Amino acid sequence: MKFPTQRLYSLSRTVHHLYTPRVNSRRLHWNSAVRPYSTFKRFPLRTAKPLPLKVEYYPYRNFILARLATRLLRIRYLVLGSAVGGGYTAKKTYDQWKEMMPDLTEYKWIIPDFIWDLDEHINFEKIREIFSDAELAKLLPDFDKVGESLNHLKSLLSPGESLYNEVKGVSHLLLLLDSAESSTTMKASDNQGFDNNGKQYKKVSDKDKAEQLQEELLRTQEDSGGQIGDTLYALTMLKYQKILERLEKENKELRKQALQKDDKGIHLRKMKKSLIDLYSEVLDILSDYDSNYNTQDHLPRVVVVGDQSAGKTSVLEMIAQARIFPRGSGEMMTRAPVKVTLSEGPHHMAMFKDSSREFDLTKDEDLAALRNEIEIRMRNSVKEGQTVSAETISLNVKGPGLQRMVLVDLPGVISTVTSGMAADTKDIIFSISKAYMQNPNAIILCIQDGSVDAERSIVTDLVSQMDPQGRRTIFVLTKVDLAEKNLASPSRIQQIVEGKLFPMKALGYFAVVTGRGNTNESIDSIKDYEGDFFQNSKLLKTGMLKAHQVTTKNLSLAVSDCFWKMVRESVEQQADAFKATRFNLETEWKNNYPRLRELDRNELYEKAKNEILDEVISLSQVTPKHWEEILQRKLWERVSTHVIENIYLPAAQSVNSGTFNTTVDIKLKQWTDKQLPHKAVEVAWETLEDEFARFMSEHKGKDHDDIFDKLKQAVKDESIKRHRWNEQAEDSLRVIQHNALEDRSISDKQQWDAAIHFLEETLQARLRDTESVIHDMVGPDWQERWFYWKSRSPEQHVRNETKSELERLLKISEEHTAYLANDEVTTVRKNLEAKSVDVDTILIKDTWHQVYRKHFLKKSLNHCNLCRRGFYYYQRHFVDSELECNNVILFWRIQRMLAITANTLRQQLTNTEVRRLEKNVKEVLEDFAEDNGKKVQLLTGRRVQLAEDLKRVREIQEKLEVFIEALHQEK
Repeated sequence: MKFPTQRLYSLSRTVHHLYTPRVNSRRLHWNSAVRPYSTFKRFPLRTAKPLPLKVEYYPYRNFILARLATRLLRIRYLVLGSAVGGGYTAKKTYDQWKEMMPDLTEYKWIIPDFIWDLDEHINFEKIREIFSDAELAKLLPDFDKVGESLNHLKSLLSPGESLYNEVKGVSHLLLLLDSAESSTTMKASDNQGFDNNGKQYKKVSDKDKAEQLQEELLRTQEDSGGQIGDTLYALTMLKYQKILERLEKENKELRKQALQKDDKGIHLRKMKKSLIDLYSEVLDILSDYDSNYNTQDHLPRVVVVGDQSAGKTSVLEMIAQARIFPRGSGEMMTRAPVKVTLSEGPHHMAMFKDSSREFDLTKDEDLAALRNEIEIRMRNSVKEGQTVSAETISLNVKGPGLQRMVLVDLPGVISTVTSGMAADTKDIIFSISKAYMQNPNAIILCIQDGSVDAERSIVTDLVSQMDPQGRRTIFVLTKVDLAEKNLASPSRIQQIVEGKLFPMKALGYFAVVTGRGNTNESIDSIKDYEGDFFQNSKLLKTGMLKAHQVTTKNLSLAVSDCFWKMVRESVEQQADAFKATRFNLETEWKNNYPRLRELDRNELYEKAKNEILDEVISLSQVTPKHWEEILQRKLWERVSTHVIENIYLPAAQSVNSGTFNTTVDIKLKQWTDKQLPHKAVEVAWETLEDEFARFMSEHKGKDHDDIFDKLKQAVKDESIKRHRWNEQAEDSLRVIQHNALEDRSISDKQQWDAAIHFLEETLQARLRDTESVIHDMVGPDWQERWFYWKSRSPEQHVRNETKSELERLLKISEEHTAYLANDEVTTVRKNLEAKSVDVDTILIKDTWHQVYRKHFLKKSLNHCNLCRRGFYYYQRHFVDSELECNNVILFWRIQRMLAITANTLRQQLTNTEVRRLEKNVKEVLEDFAEDNGKKVQLLTGRRVQLAEDLKRVREIQEKLEVFIEALHQEK
């Protein structure tokens, strides 16, 4: 089989045959000029020119396809191997560069999002076509000089970075890496790396660096020997400490500038809550949570405890870098726990949890206002008769360079209760301190005054009881400058910071100086004084104190690291505990209230509020007839006694109609001017109150929820208490009532009969009351004695004999006056004495009052029957008639006054007072809505508490999950 020569030439030059001598072929070289590169340039690739090929015949042409497939398979392996090797080399180079670059993920938000999308909105190809290569080259920077600058910067930063890591490892050695057994082992993948030759090597951790540096320092100390070695060791540590502080200060300024760029308007974006803010919110919710399932708050926080005036507040101020707490000389200033959440921010400011006001901590006036506000909140939280309070005050402090943590400043422990304090102040402080320290994940910052004898300390015994092994205690010795000056033996300070003097154990020991006793001294001045003191202190030069054990800066770093270590170890366990609590609560709700929604106290209050407002609106739907009937009936019940006793009975004793009418007119005028309008307003107000209460307490059938009854009653009482009737109503009502009582003209027979009916009902009711009083005075009659086996008492027997004697007197003289004469009293007494009944004058007159009242009422009722046909004589003014019906006219006037007054009061109620009451109800509901104590007091029961617990547990669990997710992302 033959092939054309031109087609086979290329294959013959590619396929190598074993029996054919190799022909040397010329290698193709790319001869392209080097051109400057830019992202704005996208030049097309040059096409290669084909080589001139010679046309020859190859001697061996058998099995060409097989040989070609073999060679292609070998090329595949070569290409695959080259790709793997190149990829690995690229990855190693990328990882090395990635480790050299700083972590700027926290500042990613500084660069606006639109920067990353420029290529989608800007056509760089058009820009390249418009500008020539020379013009673009002028716009580009000199990359050679940029590379030189970067190399120079790297040479400057590399020693500082390594020195920072080494010194930081030493400063945290005693605190965070105290036991090698407790530290977790790192994964092998994290510990392995590759050098430039591709060989594996083990990464050096911070702990290994710290150990190496410590060994070198100890070797230097041993080689130098004696006191010279100690001095050299201390000076070396001071040198490293100064370099570390300088680097941290520069880093703080850079971070502050980076954070402030957002405020300058580069890119406005709503920042997410920081990790420490999320954690602080969880603690705030837990502080108010009262669980019935014994789910305790075991989340970490730093608890600052110490004896009174030991300097714990000053230590906290140094950590917060601001003088934020009230100050006093020797007196108790911390009267309640203060939770301080420290976080990093562009500006140094403070803000309370329940307030939106921000205090600028760089301004003296804001600092003074903040201290004053804290003192006011402390005093307000203390109950009457107490000195301290367990209510926590929550404060957030942000600023550049602040270590993120949550600290709780507790009242100082005292040994004696002084004058002006409550008797139980000492016990309350101990109980508050124990409540915070018994949390197994709380970090105890034990503050000890170094200027006083150690034997006088109280707090150390308390801390040793709460944390016997010292696994979560950090001991801080304050006022070291005074201790060095006053103590005869400086080695005593060394014994304290080494944990050999006190029986308590601690995770770490620190010595600090928090000022010179001047309350107006600034934080910067205190820091400078602290640094100068330790730099010149013999304690540090002689090796009694180690450099990582001094200054509040080192203390702050150590406490922050320990805090976050404890948080990472315990937060997920707490989240699981609240998941179990949530399950228990939800199960209880499903079993007890399967058909009800889980409404918490605020939601229940809103539901009750709507129901109350609907019931108030129902008052406007009451008919006018119903209002007037109620008002007229209640007003007559209120004034009927006065009308009968003070107007009708005295006037009825008159001998003629003229005297009767004169007496009635005078007494009605006096009554109208002084009492009647006020009584009418009282009746109207009581009627409104009763109707409002009726609507509030009225059951709505199966939809009625008795859980609101106590709240509705409280709202009703408070609204009624606040309501005041219009003061001008009495004046206008007085005129209306006076005019109504002046009218004596009865227009028709119907009104006349209505007046007689009203008079008869009144007299019959009074007669029944009088007979009841007489029955109680004289005891049971003969029927009750015979059929019910009742008997009279001796006093009732005397009363009965007196009544009988007086009735005989009235039978003799039916027109007798209402009063007994003295001779008549004597006659009655002698008649009774003849019957062996001993009585006195007071008993006779008292019995006569009821006997005559009964006689008069019966006589008046008989007169009413006679007046039923008297309307004809009334129209003729009783001319040529012996019948006089003045009492009917009087009660018609009273009845008409009652009707007119009821109508007037009804108009005032519906037009004015109901609306005012509705306004009062709304104000009361708004006041109650802002008073959580009221809602807790008025909305009670297991159902409410269970819904509240469910709400809190879910909120805590959700916030814990958000916090844990953010914590994992930060890792």
